[in-house]
Amino acid sequence: MTVAALIVAAGRGSRAGEGLPKQYRPVGGLPVLARTLQAFRAHPDISRIVVVIHPDDAELYAAAVRRADAGSDASLLSVPGGETRQESVFRGLEALEAFAPASVLVHDAARPFADRALIDRAIAAARRTNAAVPGIPVTDTVKVVAPDGLVVSTPDRASLRAVQTPQAFSFPALLQAHRRAAAEGLRDFTDDGALAAWAGLPVHVFEGDPRNVKLTHGADFLDAERRLNEGTMTYLTRLGTGFDVHAFQDGDHVWLGGIRVPHDRGVLAHSDGDVILHALTDAILGALADGDIGTHFPPSDPQWRGASSDRFLAHAAGLVRQRGGIIDHLDATLLCERPRLGPHREAMRRRIADIAGLRLDQVSLKATTTEKLGFTGRGEGLAAQAAATIRLPETAP
Repeated sequence: MTVAALIVAAGRGSRAGEGLPKQYRPVGGLPVLARTLQAFRAHPDISRIVVVIHPDDAELYAAAVRRADAGSDASLLSVPGGETRQESVFRGLEALEAFAPASVLVHDAARPFADRALIDRAIAAARRTNAAVPGIPVTDTVKVVAPDGLVVSTPDRASLRAVQTPQAFSFPALLQAHRRAAAEGLRDFTDDGALAAWAGLPVHVFEGDPRNVKLTHGADFLDAERRLNEGTMTYLTRLGTGFDVHAFQDGDHVWLGGIRVPHDRGVLAHSDGDVILHALTDAILGALADGDIGTHFPPSDPQWRGASSDRFLAHAAGLVRQRGGIIDHLDATLLCERPRLGPHREAMRRRIADIAGLRLDQVSLKATTTEKLGFTGRGEGLAAQAAATIRLPETAP
């Protein structure tokens, strides 16, 4: 029974922050995709590999293939992906149809640690069933929560599994399921097991691997480096601080932490005047010893007039990653009498985490008044101070 692998590598990886798409970022000196390809090319039962890539990534893909020593591999094929993961997988399946494999393994490019034993289990599952997914037990208690934050129920975690890839299918059955979904205008399945279940296929679970992690956030790349270097690479911890202030003027809102907050005043600023994002940007740049926000985005340059400050923070976070580093933690304090931070705190934390490619628990926000003292106490403006903790490889320039 012939087995093909379909590697999904068309995403942008925005949660990993600014920079190269995560599947092309280096881990242990090799692009993530190169490591994923090496794992599947080394398996003797995989006869064909199709990689679905973003149309703009042809050069990045070619470089990754070279680094995987697969440049002359005739069994390796790339096809352009679609707008959604489901569309990308469908295009990959259609490209495989000419080879008529009996089974197909669908795998995320950003999971470079799939080993021989896991692939063995996936192939065995594909031969036993029409659809199977790897799963690992859930160790945390899981809550079902309503939109208003009220806990609805607590499922028994003994029956829960966190699902991974490679997911294993009968090739004809999965292709038919995708064709049905496309014909019915369904485009947003993010998991092929879920699509197979929608199509009426019984989906089984086989043993996954806790080490088969998906590289999603910046911290995941640091963990992967540690794993590959087995503790031989040393990192230097750096702390940077930032401060920003803006005066109030006429207006009906202020931007804080990437969120538009209704207010009876606006701020006088060249950009959108987001003091929290400006302070965080300077904190990261300070940890890098790479100037300040004015160095990178001069207020004299008209292109930054009214600019959204998320661009500044994303740029600073991207500079950390370009040097092989990782942002461990961001902490900011808003200083003002009004507006109040509390009602917007969690939305701001989520927005900052999204911009910088961090987990939510890596972002802290606080607020304080100045007890009616100074310009903030008199309601003339607002300010923010911030700190950023980063790690850089000891060999970083």
